[in-house]
Amino acid sequence: MTEALNGAQLDEALAVIDRGLGEMMRRDLVATAEVADLLLDLRSILTFVPADPSVEPAGVN
Repeated sequence: MTEALNGAQLDEALAVIDRGLGEMMRRDLVATAEVADLLLDLRSILTFVPADPSVEPAGVN
């Protein structure tokens, strides 16, 4: 990735991290698939480069 992150992408990535960590900290075991899903969500947010700069990345559940 050669382009700088915009503020919205960084805010979205931090929100995903905070939600994921909050959910995982309450549990003793976390499935590998759940960790992989979290990392893929982050990757999608951080590598999103719209053709139209006014387009925001879709929210991640």
